[in-house]
Order: sequence, then structure tokens, then C-alpha cells
Amino acid sequence: MSRINVMQPWLGDEEAAAVAEVIASGWVAQGPRVAAFEAAFAEFVQAEHAVAVSSCTTGLHLALLVAGVGPGDDVVVPSFSFIATANAVTYVGARPVFADVDPTTGNLTAETVAAALTAQTRAVIGVDQGGVPLDLDPLRALCDPQGIVVIEDAACAAGSTYRGRPVGAGAEIAAWSFHPRKILTTGEGGMITTSRPEWAARARQLREHAMSVSAADRHSQVLAPPEKYAEIGFNFRMTDLQAAVGIVQLGRLPEVVARRRAIAASYAKAVDEIEGLRIVTDPAWGTTNYQSCWVEVEPGFQQDREQLMASLAEAGISARRGIMAAHRQPAYRGVDTGDLPLPVTERLTDRTLILPLFHQLSESDQARVIEALRSAARG
Repeated sequence: MSRINVMQPWLGDEEAAAVAEVIASGWVAQGPRVAAFEAAFAEFVQAEHAVAVSSCTTGLHLALLVAGVGPGDDVVVPSFSFIATANAVTYVGARPVFADVDPTTGNLTAETVAAALTAQTRAVIGVDQGGVPLDLDPLRALCDPQGIVVIEDAACAAGSTYRGRPVGAGAEIAAWSFHPRKILTTGEGGMITTSRPEWAARARQLREHAMSVSAADRHSQVLAPPEKYAEIGFNFRMTDLQAAVGIVQLGRLPEVVARRRAIAASYAKAVDEIEGLRIVTDPAWGTTNYQSCWVEVEPGFQQDREQLMASLAEAGISARRGIMAAHRQPAYRGVDTGDLPLPVTERLTDRTLILPLFHQLSESDQARVIEALRSAARG
């Protein structure tokens, strides 16, 4: 029996040709392709500025720095997220304060954030978990009057929408991921988008060791101008090889999202007929790209989450446990993170799993997954 993977990147001849063209040009580091990718991505998500970086994690790191977050500050984050969301806060010397999430979307809400605010809160990082759009407007209505910056962790959300616009369009600053698990991939890589030109300018410098003159500008001139380093920066650059892949991937993103939503709709139809399973769906305020298609295994189901994953594995189907709870990880045990109760986070972490969903998933393979779910439901 052939194995069905939980995900698989969709890469082909166009990406290979784009990379070959970059190699032939002799300019493979950060250069003209990166600039072109930044411009195309900013236009796609309706952002004013885009800054390519090496990962979403480094994007979050720089977003916090340009927003002025540092030692002595608190940053409210969901524990229900990949650990990088909280780690970025520690990188700048601030304290992550874990807030609970909505039981349906898995995202922060204005209510859960309000319960976690302190006198030292300088920023909130809201995650579009699994591609489900965060309800950003109430969060900003809560935070903006208090001078608290809302950073959108849109790692999973390229192609999702919020109130009729692309996710990220209404964010003061957002960070994106192009990891292979994401539906737009450059292998590794990320992006910062922002409405503030001064934040974009500083992020561009910080990603490149805080050089006063970019490497692209220096290498484009026969007699390069001297550079200065006004502060400690980082090597958070993207390469033109990655950006070339990203440009191709961005061009086919609407097709990919449409395909993923069609697959998810088939899953939803089947899951609705299975007692004890709940599938993630679009919230009232937007549409998800289904970067992850997760289901909650409720108490009425014949098996718990671990047993269901084992049943799927016996059928040659690779599922994954749902989103982690960062506060349970050894790295944050014994660390002061606000100590708020997180019952929804813990419930979703213990009960959810991610179903196989990728562009090339065939009807017959999806039917195998659905039948395995039905079989498990029958006990």
C-alpha cells in the first residue's frame, strides 16, 4: 500500500528554469530577484512595503526590533503556535506572556489578549494559525489606543483573506514563512510586510549586518562606496535563487489555494457525517487557504487522537498532531510567562490532528483517508 504524506510541496519545471536563469546570471545572492519578489509580494498582499528575509522567525525577530520591543517589555503571544513565535520574543530580551485562543479558530481574540495585558505590554503577536485568518480589527481596536503594536504572524496565511482583502493588508507589520510546509515555498525564507516606511528601511539594514550600503548596491558599482555599521545587525538575507522560486510560486498561488479549498471541502462534507470529529472551517470574517486542515477529535469519537493517528498510520496515511502548546515545552518550563490558565490551548493541542492535504493529492488517495476516518469511527 502506497504511503499518503501529510503534505508535499508543488514544485516543477518553471521553478527549475527560474533557478537555472539565476545561476546563469552569475548573481545568486540577495539581488535583483529578491527586489522583484518583494515588489510582487507586496502587491499581492496589498502591503506598502515588503522586506525579504531568511525565515519567518527572523522576520518576527526584526519586526519586534523595529517596533522598539526590548528588555523589560512584555509581548502577548499564543502558546498554541509553533515555538518560534514565542522564541522571537526572547531573542530581543522581552518576556513572552502566553494567552489562550478561540476554541473554533485556534487564534487569539481581543478577549483572550485583554486578559493577558500587563503594564509592561509593548506588543502582541497574533497568529493566523494554519492559515485561518486572525480577527485583526478588534485586536487593533484594543491595542492601538494603548500604544501596543500588533504584529501579525502570517507564517501560514499567504492566500487567505480577511474582510475581503488579503491577510496582512490591514496589519501595521506582518511576518510570513516560505518553509516547505507552507503553500508558497522558497525552500527556506520569509518576508516582512509593513505600512511604515521607516520600519521597512531599518529592517532592510538590520537583515544585512546593518550596513549603510547594501551588498547589491556595492556590487553594482565598479568603485564601491565605503560602508558603515551604526548598530549590531544580522545575516537574515534571502538569496536570488530562493526569490526566483518564490516569484514562480506566487504566480500560481491563487490556483493552489483554490485546489486546497476544494480538497478541504470534500473532507468537510465527509467529516460532517462522522460523529465526534470537528473540522476547521472559514470564520465569519474571512477565508482560509487550508495550509493545514486540522480536525478535533471530540469525546464522542470511538478513539482518542493518538489512537486515530495510529489507525491512519496502519492504513499507510501520515497525519500529524495538531499545533503544539509552547508553554508545555521544556524550554519554557519554569519560565515566567504570565501563568494564565490556557484550557483551550491544552484541549486543542491534545485533541487535534492534521490531515493530508496538498495540491497533488488524488481523489483516490483522499477517499482512502476518508474511509480510514469512517473505519475508525466504527471502532
